[in-house]
Amino acid sequence: MAKQQWYQDLRARIDTKNIKIDEALNLHTMTRMGGAADIFVTPDTEDEAAFTVQYAYKNNIPLLLLGNGSNMVVRDGGVRGIVLRLEKLNKITINGNRVIAESGADIIDVSRAAASETLTGLEFACGIPGSIGGAMAMNAGAYGGEIQDVIVQTTVLTPSGEKLVLSKEELELGYRKSIITKKGYYVLSAEFELAPGVQEEIDAKIADLTFQRESKQPLEYPSAGSVFKRPPGYFAGKLIQDSGLQGKGFGGAEVSTKHAGFIVNKNNATATDYISTIEMVKSAVKKNFDVELELEVKIVGENVDL
Repeated sequence: MAKQQWYQDLRARIDTKNIKIDEALNLHTMTRMGGAADIFVTPDTEDEAAFTVQYAYKNNIPLLLLGNGSNMVVRDGGVRGIVLRLEKLNKITINGNRVIAESGADIIDVSRAAASETLTGLEFACGIPGSIGGAMAMNAGAYGGEIQDVIVQTTVLTPSGEKLVLSKEELELGYRKSIITKKGYYVLSAEFELAPGVQEEIDAKIADLTFQRESKQPLEYPSAGSVFKRPPGYFAGKLIQDSGLQGKGFGGAEVSTKHAGFIVNKNNATATDYISTIEMVKSAVKKNFDVELELEVKIVGENVDL
């Protein structure tokens, strides 16, 4: 079987503890949903990550970068090919006003590391539930700040496994988009430039933003985070709320009663439940307000064969 061959080939350069066959992805997604990956790789080094990308490219094997699973819905049939997760590449280095973070570092941890060194500029990210790789790809933002406000450069792998360093301008950052998603690049690390701040002010801002997030977002249930992009001139959550959809859904998935922009896994939802709820929301908002909601989350993988 192909995946057995892939496993054997990858073992030539990657420790076997970092390669798994038929790994359940519900163990690695914030939604706690999703089928299995044929091959699941968690490299220890950038070289191992590059080897995985190069191997997949040369052998025409589908490759999915999972990040920390916060902005993704994996269908119940799982993912064919190789799933790459860079959670072990999570080093954060601070040198003066510069912060360098590897792809697998949680952006919340990077924000707090910067704050601990009295650096200001990344406070907005103290509640974003994503990795640096995902944050770069999506130009993540919250509370009036975005990645593009502080980024200097990013190191990526191309789909063929070539390493590139991209400047802020080359990243083509926009609202929840970048050259990374456009070209299918894989982020290895990012470098930010911050400014010296006042510790009490930084701590107060982080405390305030953390309180806002915890009081307004349904963190008590698994979810993919904010499901929809902000439509021009509107707020997705308000449109959904005004459509009377809170508390409604399919199976174990429902539109959060706490924040209508979130769909939560309330009771052992399947990905099919979750996606059906997304489609229900899109249809209702289109009917009620003639607004097409665009997904912020990424839906990947295959449906279960019936």
